[in-house]
Amino acid sequence: MPDHTTPETPVTFPPAFLWGAATSAYQIEGAVREDGRTPSIWDTFSHTPGKTADGDTGDIAVDHYHRYRDDVALMADLGLNAYRFSVSWSRVQPTGRGPAVQVGLDFYRRLVDELLSHGIKPAITLYHWDLPQELEDAGGWPARDTAARFAEYARIVGEALGDRVEQWITLNEPWCSAFLGYGSGVHAPGRTGTLAPLRAAHHLNLAHGLGTQALRSVLPARASVAVSLNSSVIRTLSQDPADLAAAQKIDDLANGVFHGPMLHGAYPATLLRATSSITDWSFVQDGDLQAIHQPLDGLGLNYYTPTLVSAGDAAAPGPRADGHGTSTHSPWPGADDVAFHQTPGDRTEMGWTIDPSGLHELITRYSREAPGVPLYITENGAAYDDKVDSDGQVYDPERIAYLHAHLSAVHRAIADGVDVRGYYLWSLMDNFEWAYGYAKRFGAVYVDYASLERTPKASGHWYGRAARSGTLPDVPAV
Repeated sequence: MPDHTTPETPVTFPPAFLWGAATSAYQIEGAVREDGRTPSIWDTFSHTPGKTADGDTGDIAVDHYHRYRDDVALMADLGLNAYRFSVSWSRVQPTGRGPAVQVGLDFYRRLVDELLSHGIKPAITLYHWDLPQELEDAGGWPARDTAARFAEYARIVGEALGDRVEQWITLNEPWCSAFLGYGSGVHAPGRTGTLAPLRAAHHLNLAHGLGTQALRSVLPARASVAVSLNSSVIRTLSQDPADLAAAQKIDDLANGVFHGPMLHGAYPATLLRATSSITDWSFVQDGDLQAIHQPLDGLGLNYYTPTLVSAGDAAAPGPRADGHGTSTHSPWPGADDVAFHQTPGDRTEMGWTIDPSGLHELITRYSREAPGVPLYITENGAAYDDKVDSDGQVYDPERIAYLHAHLSAVHRAIADGVDVRGYYLWSLMDNFEWAYGYAKRFGAVYVDYASLERTPKASGHWYGRAARSGTLPDVPAV
């Protein structure tokens, strides 16, 4: 792809570009038993022995619930102009049904007001994986009623915060919720199977559609409603027809199962055929696809690394690791004849290959899948083994190089004519990294988990300079 820049040409973004960071409620808030909040599936999962590294939980996390004012001030000091956060469903609606707990909504009212007072644009994600445990006990996402409950919850939050929040995201990475939560079991609620993840995927799609309708019924016309997908960039080991067929299966299960109905109003025919031995998809009822296929005001793309596949035996005995955790169960129903391979190149602490060209490829694809819809990079970042130096600073030049390369890929897409309007770094600060516990650090801000002291890393300062100037600073020598 053409770079459109030379060493003498600054990489400069449009003036209205959003420079943000992202977090999620369970990963940072803590205060899991305060002000009426009840357990979510991640509370239950993390308290189940053997499910998270070192038995870590989000009980305290980084205590953002009590420290949000300091955290917002930190964002402002860094120069960010946008912040994407999620709402804890069980903090707002503890059973997943019925009226809201106002003290739970009050926390988000205070957070939004604090952001606005510092000139930071809030972007709310309604669902970032923390389903109220009572809804899981009633069947979870494989149960159709959960989609209806989500629409009710979306309306509650929209009514409470729609007067001051313009950016809304229904779901974050529904692939993880469906296929890691109900397929491989490496995420909450930790269930395994082949039918349940497909049912869950459909009901997450339906939740998005019904939730979008509910939001638009209460939000001002200026509001933007979007969804964040962790759509995969699928590459093949060769151009052999069998490898290409393997890539099609994974592309359907990773991407088409969500963008098909959301963007085009139908599931891919190739997906339906590949999973026909598992289900006849009769859980898709009349009117569902029309409900799911809502016009979008924006589309969020989350990107970390590409996926490399070939024809092969993905169901071989022993643990399987394909970039989405390690399990003896596959998160890819109907794709037991697909093998996953490590892509070449340097890797982050997650073992993920660093490949910014994949981000450009993803943006370009979705400019075609959703023509005319503004795109946002709602997650991108890297985990490294960060340490505090003797001078009290955290130097992370590898992360700076990662950010420069990926933001340059975004810039190339904009130069190519794609309407990309913002970038949200994952993550604002180190936090509870799901099944990895506190072992992986993604933050632009270092958190000492004993004292909870926050220290901006060199990458945080670098990103802040980019946000203030709209131009990427140079990358320091390693």
